[in-house]
Amino acid sequence: MGKKYSRGDQSNISLFKPPKSTIPLAERIRPKDFSEFVGQTHLVGPEGTIHKMIESGNIRPMILWGPAGTGKTTLARIIANKIDADFFQVNAISSGVKEMREIISHAQSSLELGRRTILLIDEIHRFNKAQQASLLQSVEDGTLILIGATTENPSFEVISPLLSRCHLYILEPLAENDIERILSRALTQDEFMRNIELTKEAREELIRLCGGDARVMLNALELAVSLSGVEMPIKIDKDKIREAYQVRHYKYDKGGEEHYNTISAFIKSVRGSDPDAAVYYLARMLEAGEDPKFIARRLVILASEDIGNAEPYALTLATACFTAVNYVGMPEAQLILAQTTTYLASCPKSNASCVAIGKALADVREKPYIPVPLHLRNAPTDLMRELEYGKDYKYAHDYDDHFIEQQYLPDELKDKIYYEPTDIGKEAYLKKYLEKIWKKRRE
Repeated sequence: MGKKYSRGDQSNISLFKPPKSTIPLAERIRPKDFSEFVGQTHLVGPEGTIHKMIESGNIRPMILWGPAGTGKTTLARIIANKIDADFFQVNAISSGVKEMREIISHAQSSLELGRRTILLIDEIHRFNKAQQASLLQSVEDGTLILIGATTENPSFEVISPLLSRCHLYILEPLAENDIERILSRALTQDEFMRNIELTKEAREELIRLCGGDARVMLNALELAVSLSGVEMPIKIDKDKIREAYQVRHYKYDKGGEEHYNTISAFIKSVRGSDPDAAVYYLARMLEAGEDPKFIARRLVILASEDIGNAEPYALTLATACFTAVNYVGMPEAQLILAQTTTYLASCPKSNASCVAIGKALADVREKPYIPVPLHLRNAPTDLMRELEYGKDYKYAHDYDDHFIEQQYLPDELKDKIYYEPTDIGKEAYLKKYLEKIWKKRRE
């Protein structure tokens, strides 16, 4: 433990102020070997796929898909070091065709000398189709070993020819104990962090708020240190960690996979009549900055698709919700969305009307030219009346109970039943009524 200085002793401030480094903490403690690598044991553990691949010496092109801060770049660097290959790292946002050509040219020259080249492309999903296609030949003939790193679903973002030439490896989110191990390593092995004291609550907050992203956690720790003055040892509490984070890091990307994952979970929770899960996923979307009108539109669709006539009011409420959200905006719109979400999740459910239109559309597409029965056709002209348009049509309101049984479907489909109401909610009444008036439904 070094000598402790007081804040009042300004004459020696240059002696006890923590040394600065232009290299970020995340880079300073980046693992250089699998023994230091945390997480992804299914890939780099003794029985892991990539571990075995390196042992065999047969390194193949690969796509590493996983959340930010889970070790994709580190893993690529370790692989390059293990096989003693030339290593190039580029970012898809800032790299162009010219740079790719130069790297490929270098790889060709190195290969002639018996040395392999690894090209790591960060955020490969940001390469357009033409840029991705320019890599095909070099990957195919082994000129270079491509390692693409992406946080986006490769099946959406990477062209099929390139994806088919690469092995796809999925990196799992880091668990809290993984983040804890990385934090402990930073505090004990980095020379600039050895005099840092974190309270138990500060450690927990640092791990909790990073969202499983090791880089975010290390950056927040480094910022908290810089915000904590110069008195040694530097003590960091929970409030200082919160100050460093400022904004919590949610795994949510509007337009990306997490966007679709979360809205899918939200819809399925409402459909599954779980208001607690539904409002939780609603909160996740709102906190991450999702457009509230997008959520409201989904509720309108869901009210018809999944609730339907079991509770017809659901559609009315959902439509009113969209209008109100449009009028009010955030943050108050979250109250309207929460009310509508919990109500719809608590409603009885039926997809009978959704199934009905699906079956009807199938018949329309299979038999598109079935004529409308003559008695149902409108007859505004003498010629149409002469052709018996509208002849023998029975006006329902002229009969008892405003109903008279007659054929409405074309002859080829006259016995079809598309809409089959459930016994749930208000739809049970509709089912009972239809069975009462239509003989074919009773049968």
